Amino acid sequence: MQEHILLIGSGGREHALAVALRRSASCANLWCAPGNPGIAAVAECVALDLTDHAAVVEWCRNHAVTLVVVGPEVPLRAGMADDLRVAGIDVFGPSKAAAQIETSKGFAKDLMARNGIPTAPYRRFGADEHAAASAYVAQHALPVVIKYDGLAAGKGVVVAMSTSEAQAALDDMYVGAFGADGVVVEGFLEGQEASLFAVCDGKNYTVLAPAQDHKRVGDGDTGKNTGGMGAYAPAPLVTADVLQWADEHILRPTIAALAADGMPFVGCLYAGLMVHADGTSSVVEFNCRFGDPETQAVMAVFDGDLARLFASAARGVIDTDAIVSVANGHAVNVVLASRGYPDAFEKGVEIRGIERAMQDTRITVFHAGTASTANGQLVTAGGRVLGVTAKGVTLDEARRAAYAACDVIEFSTKYLRTDIAMKGLA
Repeated sequence: MQEHILLIGSGGREHALAVALRRSASCANLWCAPGNPGIAAVAECVALDLTDHAAVVEWCRNHAVTLVVVGPEVPLRAGMADDLRVAGIDVFGPSKAAAQIETSKGFAKDLMARNGIPTAPYRRFGADEHAAASAYVAQHALPVVIKYDGLAAGKGVVVAMSTSEAQAALDDMYVGAFGADGVVVEGFLEGQEASLFAVCDGKNYTVLAPAQDHKRVGDGDTGKNTGGMGAYAPAPLVTADVLQWADEHILRPTIAALAADGMPFVGCLYAGLMVHADGTSSVVEFNCRFGDPETQAVMAVFDGDLARLFASAARGVIDTDAIVSVANGHAVNVVLASRGYPDAFEKGVEIRGIERAMQDTRITVFHAGTASTANGQLVTAGGRVLGVTAKGVTLDEARRAAYAACDVIEFSTKYLRTDIAMKGLA
């Protein structure tokens, strides 16, 4: 079947999905709302009010859309997938209820506790329990992890090494930057983090290439948490044994639990894992969609018909024959950010060199925070500006190619980590 696809989103994740969908044999038409200057090279970008689900439904009907792929979490939290399904339109993306596995940290922790899914010990505190949370943190062992209970664009997590740092994080989450959805206080997990992406049809699933993200803004995993400064796939940390253990103890019971609770998960279930020294793992967090920037690396090594895979999952019977290989080679993604991110940063800075960087056929430059001016100049428009992704036969080749391409791209506020994928080489 030929698919007529509307992709929702505007970041690096959506650019990576757009490229992979466009090269799918079953993709006849591809639109993206709202898209970005990079996505415009592979899809027709359309201006839709994503908060007006009735208008999105009408647009899909008028354009004979057969599949909607929802990239970001915010439309999922708002119930976009539910409204499209009611209208009879197939959607790759979970219902509002199932999306709670990301949109509420407390919901996810309670689900894991009820079903024996390994995760850090925790306690929830509601929107009016700032004082109780402070008292609890004051006597908690260190390090202690403070998580905002709602959505925070990947930045609502603080690993506090001191009680004063933990209290400052609580103050920020209750009365500062994030608002007052409450918090989850967790114990600290030892190990290395890895990312798994399970494409789910509500009952069954298949796992794409495992990845490792780099959340901290500075080299050596120092500084503040960000939405991600780079990634690579497949991650050598996730051996066949590690993957089998996670499949048996985390993915399978989580997907079964959501189905048993009347909210079958259709879409991409992201499991952020802490892999322990003995090969077991615990859940750090779940997301209800593809992670960013890991998707840029995972899609670079995916070989198959992604459109057919997503469409089959949306229709309830996943077609694994759409996959030739989940890990054809190795990929490294390096984020070029605006200096100052994740705090204040300048926008509107001219970007040069992308075309020259992509003269190397191993390189794809994904747009995450860019815009075009009235005269057609490409400028920065976000904290994470570009995702420079290289594919290689080996991880070392991919890493060298990615950084060589980063050297070619120029904007005056450019900032990047210099140690992406070194964990994998080690």
